[in-house]
Order: sequence, then C-alpha cells, then structure tokens
Amino acid sequence: MSKSGFVARCAAVTVGSMLLAGVAGIAMAAEPDDAGVDVNVSIAEINEPGVLALSVAATTTTLTEEGSTATVRQFTGTLPTVTVTDTRTADEIPDDAFWSVVGSSTDFTGDAGQPTIGAGHLGWAPNLIDGGESGQVAEGGEVVTVLDDETLPGNNVGLVDQELLAMAFDSGDIAAEGQWTANASLFLRTPATVAAGDYTARLTLSLFE
Repeated sequence: MSKSGFVARCAAVTVGSMLLAGVAGIAMAAEPDDAGVDVNVSIAEINEPGVLALSVAATTTTLTEEGSTATVRQFTGTLPTVTVTDTRTADEIPDDAFWSVVGSSTDFTGDAGQPTIGAGHLGWAPNLIDGGESGQVAEGGEVVTVLDDETLPGNNVGLVDQELLAMAFDSGDIAAEGQWTANASLFLRTPATVAAGDYTARLTLSLFE
C-alpha cells in the first residue's frame, strides 16, 4: 500500500468516527429535563355604568297566507321576541324616566318590479311575554291596516310611524327586574288583486327613554 493510500484510509476512518460521535451526542441530549412556569393574571372588575338596551331574537320573519276572503288577502306571522335589558342601578336613572319600544315599517317591495304594497297594509297586535312582577310594563295597543275599520280610535293606519310595542311607566322603579320581553302578531292585508310575487319590507324597532 502506498503512503498516500494509507493517509486516505486513515482520513476516512477519522471522519466516520466523528459522525458516530455526533449521533451519540444527539441521543444523549434528547433526555427530557422538565421545568414548570406558573402564569398569573389579575382581572379587575369593570366598573362601567349600566345600560338600557334592545335586542331582537331574529333578523327575519315570514308571513304566510291565512284567512283571506274574496276581496282581501291576508298574510300572518309573528314578530321575533324583543328583549329590553336594563343593567343600570336605580341611582343611575333620572327621576321620572320611562322607556318605550316602537316599530315602523317600510313599504313592501316586489322582487320583479311589482307595484309596492304600502306600510299601511301591515298591522300588529303586541303581546307582552314577560313584563316583570311590578306590573309597570305594558304592551301597546293593536294597530290595524288601512283596509280595516278602526278597533281603537284612529288605529287603522298600519305600521307607518312608530307604533307602540311596549313601554315602562317608571324606569327607576323597575330597574331591579332587569329584563322584559314582548312580541307581536303581524298581519298584512291587501286587495285580492295584489300582484303575485315575493315582497320584502323592513320593520324597524326602536327603544327610547
């Protein structure tokens, strides 16, 4: 064997030994050595004033035909449950304050260019679901349509302009009750000659105090 061949063979053995040593070192480092860290946090109580707020259980409702006659077509449904929540203390409420929820509708617009159906053709009969134990929350009166005879003085106008769904007589007296709910029976009445098609209107509910 030449001297150069011996040197080359020795170099190969040396590199191989280094590689084996590296593998052995990795295996030893893989042994776990656990340590734990406790994570602490302090969350301060929110001291913001309470609020009077309105929410509605759903954003859509559908009317279906029921009780039509030869001259008037009627479509009925239910307003999704409306909830009024008051998280204020009595001290945060002005004296003699009271709240009310009112509703008004746009005209019904057809999906294919049909003539609109005026908001005066949509009526409701409010229903108080939970008025609390005080008896100081009341539902609004029925509002019938422009095709109806009035059932209360001047109420055959439809949901054109902020008709009352529910109200509280004294916000401070009932603040501790915290929450009240109401809905309404809805009815759309149109002439029998109304154009066929799908129609949509937007009924806006507002809370005032």
